Parts: sequence; C-alpha cells; structure tokens
Amino acid sequence: MNQFVKSHGLGNDYIVLDGEKLSFQLTRSSIELLCSRNYGIGSDGILLLTRSEEADFGLRILNPDGSEAQKSGNGIRILAKFLYEHGYTDKEIFTIDTPGGRVEAALEVSGGKVKFVTVEMGKATFNSKLIPVTGAEREVVGEEITVDGDVMIFTGVSVGNPHCVVFIEVLDEGRLRKMAPLLETHRLFPERINVQFAKVRTTRRVEILIWERGAGYTLASGSSSCAVAAACVKNGLTDKSLTVSMPGGELDIEVREDWSIKMRGPVEEVMGGVISDELLEKL
Repeated sequence: MNQFVKSHGLGNDYIVLDGEKLSFQLTRSSIELLCSRNYGIGSDGILLLTRSEEADFGLRILNPDGSEAQKSGNGIRILAKFLYEHGYTDKEIFTIDTPGGRVEAALEVSGGKVKFVTVEMGKATFNSKLIPVTGAEREVVGEEITVDGDVMIFTGVSVGNPHCVVFIEVLDEGRLRKMAPLLETHRLFPERINVQFAKVRTTRRVEILIWERGAGYTLASGSSSCAVAAACVKNGLTDKSLTVSMPGGELDIEVREDWSIKMRGPVEEVMGGVISDELLEKL
C-alpha cells in the first residue's frame, strides 16, 4: 500500500504510483507536496498507472503544479521499465494509453533489467486547431511571435501535446528561463504550451533547451525531442533520423514520411519505497 518507485529518463525524473494501491487522493495540493524536493519525494511529476480498455495499460501524467500533461516520452519509457521490472507484464512489447494517444513501447532487456525503451509516439501535426494555436486554421510553420519586445520565429507542433519550437543561433539557458514562461502563457496558446529553443548542429544532430508547461525548466523531454525533430524536418533543416541532445543526455528520433515518430532512449530506476505515515497525514 502507498508504495512508490522513482526513476529518471536523462535526468527528467518521475514518481511512479499504482492508482489501485493508493489510500489517498491525488489532489493538486497532494501532487505538489509529493513532487516537492524539500518536503516530499521530489520529482518533475507523477506517473499514475491506470486501467485501460484501449491498450495494455493506462497512464496519467501529473505535473508538479497539479495540472495534467497529455504525453511524456520520458514518462512512457519510465512506466514501461516499471511495468516489466515490477511484475505487471512479462511482455517486451506492449501498448500504453495516454491522454495524448496510445503508444507502443518496445523494451531492450539485459540481465532482467530494462536499459533502453523504443516508443512509437504517434504522429506529429502542425495544424493550428490541433495544437492548438489561435487564429485561422493553418499549418503553424515559421511564424513570428513577439514576447517582451523580442520577435522570434517559431513552429507549432503537436505530438499529442503542444509545443512551440524556436530555432536560435545561440542556446542560452538564462534567456530560455526568462522568455519561456511568457511563451507558455502567450495568448496564441489557449491551453498553454511547451517551449523548446533549438540549435541545429548538423543534418543529423540538434541541441535543445526545454521549458515544460506546468513543470518549468527540464533537463530532458521525450515529447519535446520528438516535436523538435518534426519541426526540423518540416523546415528542411535535418534528415529524418537524428539525435536530439539536451542537458540531460541524448535521444534518437526518427520522423517518417507520414509524420509518425519513433523515439529511443535510456531509462534508470533511482529508488523505491513506501510513503511514510507522517507524509500521508499531509496528503
């Protein structure tokens, strides 16, 4: 009862909980407390295992501010490892239903441990209504956006959750931390948006910095990497198979002709335990 596992994908860490084995409700305040690095377990979010009629397993992704994400590439890899290593399945290929669509996870197992996971992340779209971005229905590619007097060129893309990709000449974490919160809540994005600053190094390599809606600055993000890769291909900047490099590490992404995306990356379990009675009293 009330057991948890904490894992990370390239430094992007999540608490994994089984929704059927909890004695407390996951409210906004309890999520914030569990994710607190000073007063709780500490993480970039919570992965809640649920039942699904559409896939082998279901997943809800809860941000540290209590809001809910539609899809997380790192989160999906973390959950896939958890399911295999903690006895929920002996399959090495299975499906997971997320609010952003159903995905397929393929495990690479060595010595009984999952080292890498490849995920079929679904299709990217640049359609303004599907991202969503306000204004007339269109493909949001290479558009201007003004934030705090700074004019930037961005590409909007959804991979089951919304992204604003800004290609820049110099990656600057300080600038990202300043500008991304303003972009996240810009009037163009009615459901808020994830933000990536991207620097293309070669036709097969791009470096990015990430700001996640509801979470803030993040060392790595699978869905962000997929969105950036799709934006790179759409703008003719890279090949369809490329490596996305982040402060937390690298992911290999393939963008197919139909805009479906395959992502491969590592995953690592950090700890497991039981939520204490003292913390439970506050949840």
